Amino acid sequence: MYRRQIYNKIKDWKDRRQGRTALLIEGARRVGKSTVVEEFARREYESYILIDFASCRKATRDLFSDISDLDFFFLQLQTQTWIRLIERKSLIIFDEVQLCPQARQAIKYLVRDNRYDYIETGSLISLTSSPL
Repeated sequence: MYRRQIYNKIKDWKDRRQGRTALLIEGARRVGKSTVVEEFARREYESYILIDFASCRKATRDLFSDISDLDFFFLQLQTQTWIRLIERKSLIIFDEVQLCPQARQAIKYLVRDNRYDYIETGSLISLTSSPL
């Protein structure tokens, strides 16, 4: 029941926002955020790329250090993942996004470009705090 409600909310975001905003899903670890987002991607898009910042290659992380040329950025991302992106028909998922601050900073420029949709997932437990 809960999974269907979340799925429907994500579907509503996709239909209403049409790529004009990214969706951030935060919550406790191991509750199914990534699973439902990937299921959504498989059903609702022609292709998707899942970047799990907890386990992705350094080369993938390094792409976010310079996004001044988005054509190059997307070409490299497709080359590294072996997945073809289709404008307005593909989703890029940033999983455990709190582990890559550069990706969080890049999201507004990627959304503004409006080629693809973006969903970010993150775990609240990974937020850092100042020492006491």
